Amino acid sequence: MNYLQVYILLCADGSYYTGVTNDIDRRLWEHQEGLIKKAYTHNRRPLKLAWFSAEYDPNGAIELEKKIKGWSRNKKEALINSNWDQLPAFAKCLNETSHKKFNKKHINPGD
Repeated sequence: MNYLQVYILLCADGSYYTGVTNDIDRRLWEHQEGLIKKAYTHNRRPLKLAWFSAEYDPNGAIELEKKIKGWSRNKKEALINSNWDQLPAFAKCLNETSHKKFNKKHINPGD
């Protein structure tokens, strides 16, 4: 079975890029070389490998990559810095329309 790794790159502009690969060294080289001009990382070089996972089966790796791509910057940084205890706090929805803040005014604003 082929195993994959999920990785996070720190870009020169301070943003993060998350990807998945079967060869972390080759993939990092490809990003650094800027082989794909339309790629997110092309104009954000140089890049630094900030975090990479243990090996996962392909389905698990793709699922993890998608999850991380949806995370906030703070949650990604907690993962990068191995601050496991902070991950649940950064997962909480704090938006005004959060189910924890939801009330009838969101349904009937005129009432």
